[in-house]
Amino acid sequence: MLDSPIVNLFSHNKPGDTPWRLDGLRSFFAYRDLGIAAATGGRVIAHLVRANEAPEHGTGWHTHQAEFHIVLMLKGWAKFMYEDKETLVEAGDCIHQRPGIVHFLYDYSPDMEYLEVVGPADFGTQDAEGPCAVPQPAPWPPGTVPG
Repeated sequence: MLDSPIVNLFSHNKPGDTPWRLDGLRSFFAYRDLGIAAATGGRVIAHLVRANEAPEHGTGWHTHQAEFHIVLMLKGWAKFMYEDKETLVEAGDCIHQRPGIVHFLYDYSPDMEYLEVVGPADFGTQDAEGPCAVPQPAPWPPGTVPG
């Protein structure tokens, strides 16, 4: 639980308000903060995530220490392993990642972009043992530029 007081500020974020950043959780993704963590006093984070380079190794097996976690695919597609199940997430699909589920994002399209909403905002990520082998990502065509 958070020790900070409950904050509920109005927040309006336009695409040009915050830049894409490369210093997020994964170096092969770019992140755009939507101002929700500040507006909720850290109870929730919402950010856009997009491909920044071709998948080579993916995220690795991991879990998140979060109470709530959804991914809404806005553009393109991504392939996940959720426990031992391959899951193709395409534009328009919404995933609820239940707390503690072990997963691995191993492949994605160059135009992949998704909205991620997680509570609390400072959720943790922990490497985990995977329950099965993970398929190799397909190579991108030469000269493909993400974003």
